Order: sequence, then structure tokens, then C-alpha cells
Amino acid sequence: MTQRTPASSASLAGSTLLAELSEPSRRALERRCRWQRYPTGEQIIDRHSDSRDIYFVVEGSVRVVNYSLAGREVTFDELPAGGHFGELAAIDGAPRSAAVVALQPTLVAAMPASVFAELLAQESGFAVRVMRDLTRIIRASTERIMDLSTLGAHNRVYAEILRLARPNERGDNTAVIRPIPVHGDIASRVSTTRETVARVFGALTRVKILKRDNNALLVSDVARPADMVEQFKDM
Repeated sequence: MTQRTPASSASLAGSTLLAELSEPSRRALERRCRWQRYPTGEQIIDRHSDSRDIYFVVEGSVRVVNYSLAGREVTFDELPAGGHFGELAAIDGAPRSAAVVALQPTLVAAMPASVFAELLAQESGFAVRVMRDLTRIIRASTERIMDLSTLGAHNRVYAEILRLARPNERGDNTAVIRPIPVHGDIASRVSTTRETVARVFGALTRVKILKRDNNALLVSDVARPADMVEQFKDM
């Protein structure tokens, strides 16, 4: 069950989208937001809903998802504290394009679309940040479409392992992914089954590319999954 949180006890200081605003401007925005807490697993917004707020994740994390006609969950993104979602509906007034659920106890600040529009008009730096963020979403979506269109299920799993490894890559061609990704989550992101993900992980573990270490997944050869993906694309 959602719970309201007094604005005086919360802050948007950690928001990446609002990072360039002055503290007085940010404080003024905080007073115009609705603050709500959601328990793990609770839906924050529903696909096709007519709400128009933009949401800022203050504590916890959320997952942006959609569902196929057969009921399979497809994950678009996972956003930690500092992230935001809902800007598309706030900009164009159309229904929501995806659902968002809390991955853990989460505090969000909901900013009305009218306040968001004022901010875009008055703060050029903020408007540029929004445009850059939308550009990032478009590029990521294009890459995802290409993977789904050109790669088989196993190779999509290789590509996802590579995506998780790249931000954590070390200078010796190794990487540490923490925490260990859940097979079901990877399956949801690359549109396959848990069994397929388990088979790929098992195969990479047997050839010592992947290794579990407590709550971390060690990638001993980051270039290998990249080669597998590129070789398949060239076929």
C-alpha cells in the first residue's frame, strides 16, 4: 500500500535530471511534488493509464516493463535512486507506454506535467538534459531492436552479459558484475526463457568465462562474449 511522505523530509538533490538547478529552485520544485512510498512489487504506474506526472526515484529502485499478449514480462529498464520515468506522457499527453513497478521499498516524487512544462520553458540547461536523456533512450531502443531482429536467443544473452560487464570492466579484460544477475531478469530483458539463460550461463561457466564469487559474477574474458555477438551479426 502506498504511503505519503511529507516533502519536508525528502529531497530531489540526488536526481541526475535536476543536477544543474540551483538549490532554491530545486527546493521550490520539491514543494510542488507529491511524495509517495511503494513496497516491493507494487505497481507505480500502469501501461495505458492517463496520468501525466513525471516521477523521480528518490530511494529504492524500479523496473520499467511491458507484457506480451501471452503474458510474458518484457523488461525495458531498471532505474535506481536518482533516476526518473514518465517524461514521455508528460511531454506529449499520450497514455503511458509501459508499466513501472517497485523492485524494493521505494520513495518517488511525482511532479505534475504542468510543473515539468514550466521547468522546460524556464531552464534551458534542464531542457538540454531532457533532450540528451531522450536521445539516450532512442539509441538504446534502436540497439535493442537490432539485437532482437538479428540475434538468436543465445547470442542475445551473450549481448546482455556484455552490457552488464562493460560498466564494470577492469584493465585486464575482466569484469565484476554485482550482484549476480537473476536468470529470470535477463530472460525478461532479452525476450527468451530462464532455461535458455541458464544454459548459456552453464556453458560459459564450464569454459571458465564466468565464475560465481559470493554475490558477484566474475567475467574472466570480456572480449569473448563480444566476439560471439559480432561473429553472429556478420553471418
